[in-house]
Amino acid sequence: MEQHGKERLEQDLANALTEGEMAGKDPDVAALRRLSPRYEIRTQTTHDPIVEETKLVRSMAREIDDRYDRYMSRADKSEEHKE
Repeated sequence: MEQHGKERLEQDLANALTEGEMAGKDPDVAALRRLSPRYEIRTQTTHDPIVEETKLVRSMAREIDDRYDRYMSRADKSEEHKE
């Protein structure tokens, strides 16, 4: 009985794969349509999580490069403006 069910499932799968129209679409176009749209959602917050994390990391360890120095100086200036 179980063998009959397995054969039926295999036959149903074979029929589903061979019957009907073949997709004649360009795979590149189909891939582009599946990509998410090109837009961003931005929210305004009262604090900057990057600044908070950078301050935390700097309190624990010394950085080997000045990667966030410009960002931090801009953030400090904007905080001064708010006060």
